[in-house]
Amino acid sequence: MPLQPPGAASGHRHHVRAAGNPEARSPLDISLSLPKVSPVSSLIDAADQLRRSLRPLSFQEPVAYTYNPLEYAWERHCDYLTRFGNGPVRVLFLGMNPGPFGMAQTGVPFGEVSAVRDWMGISGPVNKPQPEHPKRPITGFDCERSEVSGRRLWGLFAERFPAPEDFFAHHFVANYCPLVWMKDTGANLTPDKIPADSMAPVRKACLLHLRQMIKFLRPEYLIGVGAYAEKQLEEATTEIGSTFTVGRVLHPSPASPAANRDWNGTATRQMHELGIW
Repeated sequence: MPLQPPGAASGHRHHVRAAGNPEARSPLDISLSLPKVSPVSSLIDAADQLRRSLRPLSFQEPVAYTYNPLEYAWERHCDYLTRFGNGPVRVLFLGMNPGPFGMAQTGVPFGEVSAVRDWMGISGPVNKPQPEHPKRPITGFDCERSEVSGRRLWGLFAERFPAPEDFFAHHFVANYCPLVWMKDTGANLTPDKIPADSMAPVRKACLLHLRQMIKFLRPEYLIGVGAYAEKQLEEATTEIGSTFTVGRVLHPSPASPAANRDWNGTATRQMHELGIW
């Protein structure tokens, strides 16, 4: 996954309660008191709503190409939600947007091919975006490039939870935004590099989707993988009338010197400091 903005090197936590009448019950508060049922169909509907909202958007320079794996890898994304989105969960991890060799190939957040195929047991055909950048081809599960961020993140989870069902019984991993932006050279563009006017409808759709995921999964902890994702979680909770522990862990990007110095050890320590593990 792309490198996050500075400031994500140490885990921390704080409680967030939405402003307003403390006695009022929000839709999320009400949902927390309902019987526990699988949110899979609701998660799929929310993801479909997100991709439909993003479908008509276009982007100005420096963006030359835009991929949305919720379109061309939709079936694999639904496989992920169906298999592991059974909730409720204790912890929701949030990334920023897809990396070129991860979710862009597999449709799964931080979707390093080997982790998705061999640990999660998800594989199958993936279509191609139109248009496709010649330097950033989508080959799906035939992709031979490694998504280092995903290899580190899922590798840590698989080391602690050899059976994926044990991890997903209490945790879920999602991305804030499903879009991949590239310059004409094929260089990756992160959301913070997209012009603000172009990002406005993206932010609206992605924040709505994030709030829906929080409602359906009912997490206690909202953890940003990097500072950018943590900021989006903070914004999302401003309209949700419940208390969460919001924090972050170091982003595992290989572009981060801190992440290249024992990311597993650093992230594990941060999980303990946050009270997750």
